[in-house]
Amino acid sequence: MKTYIQPPRTAWEDLLTRPLQQENETIRKRVENIIEHVRKDRDAALRELADQFDGVKIDSPAVTDDEIAKADELLDDALKNAIRQARENIIAFHRAQRMEPIRIETMPGVCCEQRSVAIHSVGLYVPGGSAPLFSTVLMLAVPAQIAGCKEIVLCTPPRRDGTVAPEILWTAQLCGVTRMFKVGGAQAVAAMAFGTESVPRVNKIFGPGNRYVTTAKQLLGLSAVAIDMPAGPSEVMVLADDTARADFVAADLLSQAEHGPDSQAILVTTSPALATAVETEVSRQLALLGRAEIATQALAESRIFVVASVAEMVEMANLYAAEHLIVETEEPEAIAAQIENAGSIFLGHYSPESVGDYASGTNHTLPTSGWAAAYSGVNLDSFCKKITLQRLTPEGLRNIGGAVERMATAEGLDAHRNAVTIRLNSLK
Repeated sequence: MKTYIQPPRTAWEDLLTRPLQQENETIRKRVENIIEHVRKDRDAALRELADQFDGVKIDSPAVTDDEIAKADELLDDALKNAIRQARENIIAFHRAQRMEPIRIETMPGVCCEQRSVAIHSVGLYVPGGSAPLFSTVLMLAVPAQIAGCKEIVLCTPPRRDGTVAPEILWTAQLCGVTRMFKVGGAQAVAAMAFGTESVPRVNKIFGPGNRYVTTAKQLLGLSAVAIDMPAGPSEVMVLADDTARADFVAADLLSQAEHGPDSQAILVTTSPALATAVETEVSRQLALLGRAEIATQALAESRIFVVASVAEMVEMANLYAAEHLIVETEEPEAIAAQIENAGSIFLGHYSPESVGDYASGTNHTLPTSGWAAAYSGVNLDSFCKKITLQRLTPEGLRNIGGAVERMATAEGLDAHRNAVTIRLNSLK
């Protein structure tokens, strides 16, 4: 990791640039070709692309009941119980996000309402390559089920033997997924956006993925389907003072670095001694990791910043707008109160980002690449639409009609004015 000692404020923006932040035109063109192939050739395209990208020949992308039943046999009870515990916590937190309908009389005779309605069909993309992320099934399917989505479709890449990781299948069934498909990459996003002979078309697509998946979501989100949020490689920023433990901080940085070679881990600290100790700990712990090669590539674009004050830590955190922000300081709540831009915040020395990834109850599908400055992470509302209603009595129309007539006239919209005037005249 590169270390910067009190870099000037004018350099912060450049130093905090994400790896691969500039659009890769080669990937964009490849994804456009994949999207068009799936749009035109549907299931045939999915079979061809599975052979090309996954090295798997599949007769049908659909996961069968037999495959789901077999997944149940392959998982041990300890893991099943851990998944159930995580699910209960996620249910508890997301169920608490339900909002009551709103009904208010804005003036006598003018009643306005708002109610929440579930999106009918949603598509969940679950990465399944080198790390089959069954935890993502929990994070997406549980709130979809609580919201009341009628159709929950899941796509995930097949393994080399043509199967899907049993952890993904078992968790999906537990969480109410209605249909599952062995389709990965940009082609999975396109299949759910357009629909094929096997894969149904959905109203909104959720879930993380590699650059191909992310690019497909962004392209199709402009024209064919709604998406949860813009996203990119996973990232973490740790804010730490001299009360932090170097081994804790190093573990947090590495837990993010092992996600992928394009992930990024940032440490911002007021303690030069901690910065040095963390570098040593990162090297020591890195050697023990099963995904050390991947983490090493991510660390090449990661950073340590030593700054002069807590105020500078906060300013740098708000500028970076991290997906995950861990605050390992003496008074983490005081710092968190000043954070405006972050996907999810982890407070104190005993709140590793891993708990949010799996089981605390918060959602791990979060905005990356600085989008936390404008976007929320996935929550119950992500699976709902808000519909507004209004009802006017004759008294209400008399009270508000004159204002509407004058405003419509000022905008030159005579028909708008007349829709009110004709009713007011009928009441005379």
